[in-house]
Amino acid sequence: MKHSTTGTLTLALVWALVAWMRVAVACDLETASAGCDPAVFDRQLRLNDIQAIGTHNSYKQSMPPAEWAAHHARDPQGADGIDYGHRPIPEQLDHGARTIELDVYYDPQGGRYAHPPGALRKGYATPPWPAEAAAQMQRPGFKVMHLADIDFRSSCQTFVACLTLIRDWSRAHPRHVPIMLLLNAKDGASGPGAVAPLRFDERAFDALDAEVRSVFNPHELIAPDDVQGQYSSLRDAVLAGQWPTLGEARGRLFFVLDEDARKVAAYRGKRRSLEGRVMFVNIDERSPAAAYLTLNDPLAEGPRIARDVAAGFLVRTRADADTVEARRDDTHRREAAFATGAQYVSTDYLQADPRFGDYRVRLPQGETARCNPLRTPDCHRADRLTSP
Repeated sequence: MKHSTTGTLTLALVWALVAWMRVAVACDLETASAGCDPAVFDRQLRLNDIQAIGTHNSYKQSMPPAEWAAHHARDPQGADGIDYGHRPIPEQLDHGARTIELDVYYDPQGGRYAHPPGALRKGYATPPWPAEAAAQMQRPGFKVMHLADIDFRSSCQTFVACLTLIRDWSRAHPRHVPIMLLLNAKDGASGPGAVAPLRFDERAFDALDAEVRSVFNPHELIAPDDVQGQYSSLRDAVLAGQWPTLGEARGRLFFVLDEDARKVAAYRGKRRSLEGRVMFVNIDERSPAAAYLTLNDPLAEGPRIARDVAAGFLVRTRADADTVEARRDDTHRREAAFATGAQYVSTDYLQADPRFGDYRVRLPQGETARCNPLRTPDCHRADRLTSP
């Protein structure tokens, strides 16, 4: 196989950054320590100058063994890919997760998804959730699930319930770095015996924004309008460095809609950028609404991630996917994710799964959040960030 000079140089840069991360004396942006003055960081760093980790499908609970086995018999690779689960979201936040991902289903009348067929395709004589979750499934409002037909058990079954947990944790920890809440709007086809999900259109997205606003006060959120300010587009503001300072962003959250072009267009409507909307969107760098990108493969997309981060955009990437890295104890993707400078790195393994081995994801020196290795590589040195 031939390797281009550009590819060789890119790999060399990535591994040079990995080597730097292993020896640098890092500052945890949530903890004061010798040579690390949070007040200085608050003034001189911006939201896009940090790096933090978090979880993928943060709500997800493991499937019961018999149901997983039935799914595995039909689709071994697919079953292996969803063979994971997470602790309750507040515990994840306690352990340093600063990006949380939720999959939402539209259910304006309530009860639409309350009778799943399950992986055994037999349905359930009694609801397959605890009593409170079963009651929540009957109420109007967005539901949080991975797959509505077979992988539907969540640590918080409704969107509002999940947001309330996150809000309460945030209010109890007002110095946390900004938390990114990434949303997938699920309306794809379900399996045999399952009800068809409702399509996300502009009305559904209006309702989604309304649920966010029902839980959070405006000052607790960082919205696209807060970044755009007086600039003609959100993209212009981002490229001009208008993300809030770390001090302004502490104790706050921001939402991202990680979806395809059709759903992003439905969410934007006729807006030039995202005026009046709650969420940022995953969109091409050239769009007037550009501020954030989901680029999930740091090995294949490393150069693009690095360019976008250097330009001022926010990027989320993944350290692992479909349980592959955990089963192999393969850390190459994880190390590449950190080295790209992506501000938020997502994982299914905030803690190791003892069935697979020791694979887990944390920042190189155990920080909750650190200075971005691409944008602010020397900020761990006290002489590089000083009071103005």
